[in-house]
Amino acid sequence: MNWLDKIAGWEAALAALPVVYLIYRSYRTYTGKFEAEKRHGEQIAHLHLRTIEVLALAIEAKDQTTHDHLQRVRVFATEIARRLKLSSDEIEAVQAASLLHDIGKLAVPEHILSKPGRLTPQEFEKMKIHPVVGAELLERVDFPYPIVPIVRAHHERWDGSGYPDGLRGEEIPIGARILSAVDFLDALSSERQYRRALPVEEVITLLVAESGKSFDPQVVDILRKDYRELERLLGRSLRGGTNAKLSIDIKVDKGAAPAAGFEGSFAQARLACNESSVLDSIFAAKQEAQTFYELTQELGSSLSLDETLSVFAARLRKLVPYDSIAIYVQQDSILVPEYVSGDNSRLFSALRIPIGEGLSGWVAQEKKPIINGNPSVEPGYLNDPSKFSSLLSALSVPLEGLERVVGVISLYRAGRDAFTPDDLRVLLAINAKVALAIENAMKYQVAESSATTDYLTGLPNARSLFMHVNRELARAKRNGTSLTVMVADMDGFKHINDRFGHLEGNRVLELFARQSKKICREYDYVARLGGDEFVIVVPNLSTETAKAKASQLREVAKQAGLEVCGEELLSLSVGIATYPKDAEDLDRLLAEADRRMYGEKQHRSGKKNRRAYPRLSCCLAAELKVEGNATLLVGKVTNVSRGGCYVEINNLLTTTTKVKVAFPTDSGVLEVESAVVRNNPGAGFAVKFDDALPGTREIVKRILEFVENTVQADADGLRYLAKRRETRQPDGVLTSSVKKP
Repeated sequence: MNWLDKIAGWEAALAALPVVYLIYRSYRTYTGKFEAEKRHGEQIAHLHLRTIEVLALAIEAKDQTTHDHLQRVRVFATEIARRLKLSSDEIEAVQAASLLHDIGKLAVPEHILSKPGRLTPQEFEKMKIHPVVGAELLERVDFPYPIVPIVRAHHERWDGSGYPDGLRGEEIPIGARILSAVDFLDALSSERQYRRALPVEEVITLLVAESGKSFDPQVVDILRKDYRELERLLGRSLRGGTNAKLSIDIKVDKGAAPAAGFEGSFAQARLACNESSVLDSIFAAKQEAQTFYELTQELGSSLSLDETLSVFAARLRKLVPYDSIAIYVQQDSILVPEYVSGDNSRLFSALRIPIGEGLSGWVAQEKKPIINGNPSVEPGYLNDPSKFSSLLSALSVPLEGLERVVGVISLYRAGRDAFTPDDLRVLLAINAKVALAIENAMKYQVAESSATTDYLTGLPNARSLFMHVNRELARAKRNGTSLTVMVADMDGFKHINDRFGHLEGNRVLELFARQSKKICREYDYVARLGGDEFVIVVPNLSTETAKAKASQLREVAKQAGLEVCGEELLSLSVGIATYPKDAEDLDRLLAEADRRMYGEKQHRSGKKNRRAYPRLSCCLAAELKVEGNATLLVGKVTNVSRGGCYVEINNLLTTTTKVKVAFPTDSGVLEVESAVVRNNPGAGFAVKFDDALPGTREIVKRILEFVENTVQADADGLRYLAKRRETRQPDGVLTSSVKKP
């Protein structure tokens, strides 16, 4: 103040002191406010960052195996940004993007994120949406630094082969280039559900190999040189932070029920939000995971095929919209619609699609899906003007079981190209579970059917018969009506088995069963009691009509034997009993019908257990050519019939040995292909003629005519010799060795 005293005196200096004080106080007040605002700004920025970290932690909470992923990516990315001398805004953007770069995975179903193996092409298409969804979500937040371009581009590659926009080189934001390389390093060096972690040194080697291809060379160079120092920085950051695990596995005992009550059934809850597809994608991903879970629970809870397919169709509609659904099941190289619902259901229910034909048949044969195919190419209504479908798009997927394709799921919609690759992805994700459930349900259906169905004829078996007759008797008693039971037994069936084999016998049974059902009414009941015995249960049938039905059954049996064997070898004995006239309970009704059947068997001239052909006794020399043996054998034929002959010979031939028997006749040698069916060691063997070969029956007929003529001539000669001997030896008895029975 001395200079002021010199100029204006001490009075002026004294007067200036208040002004100086006011200026000082104003400055202190201003700087205090500035410091407070600065501290507030720092607090807000810190709170902003912590909020971002908490949000990112919530996103990552689904996968506890990667809870350190965020911190490692944040520390590495931020330090690399500083070493590349980026601006403060760019560094802040990198730091925020490193925490939020995977926020778009909220729109990816959890079963894809945690899949323990390689993704399918359809699953990868779904995964590729997460950078776009993440960027669209973050656009709604007015960040003061450029975070959105980094999140959108963090899966782009240096050579342009990345996604979603295919950017290359320096077209990719520098923050995204940093994040891409760091994310690669962290992903391969961390434990994941689908693979073990690699050593960091090995990951760095892989990273360097991709330099200039997938990653920015200058970013890779920093990581290669400084990754050990960055690991130390990360360690200090983790020790200084709070990384407590979220309490997502605890059980909360309080709370009896939600305020709105428990749900009665699962209902789709759409968000009434006009903002767009991003939130819909997140909702769809959560709904897909929930529906997958419910499907897994419900598909394994029922062994009924109808119930399994109806539950599946209802759940599927929430994931993949369709106008019509057809689930085909493979039966003997034919796809048969097992479940059909929606538009044109009658049309699809009538289809029988051979494997390899049409849309669904091709899918089953090639084991490949078809998206937006043409439903009209299905065999059954192709170019048929009487069968028209308004459906223009089809999505068809094979159902592969443990050993084969068990069926095909085909969805149909009215619009063209109505199905999306995402629809195909959903179907492919669940088709294995559905195929297994269908396969199990079909096996159970077969087991259940075999308990009440005869395996050979497909008719109800004895167990099913008794249950059915009891039900019908109860109904007849309630309604005061009659019930007729017919017991039928085949005569001559044993001989067919002995002569033609059991396979031909089975054919006879199958043919008789099939034709018997055709001549019966829809509500009549035809069952196989066992062996060659059948039971027919018919309500409200008069006595005369029952006798006519029995005659029809006899004709069916006769024709079945004729068709299979070529000869009339089979007949049928039928016993008829009626409620209430003959008996009033099941046991007595069946016993009476059975008694009458055996009575008919004894009195009618059936052929059961009788020889199909008469035998001619003879004494003829025959040559035998054994298959695989050049030596010619000579034996004596002692009897012959249309079915075969008996040869006396010392040679031993095993059964089933092929033998050509040559009979010398007046018109030349007649040869017949035969097979040994019985042998008596040291005495001879019986052979059966192979009448399945062309011309065999004609040859055998000529042989029999020759034998019969020879036998008659020999018999006449023997009678003449016998008379002469009797004249000389009155007491002698002569028995001819050649005779006709």
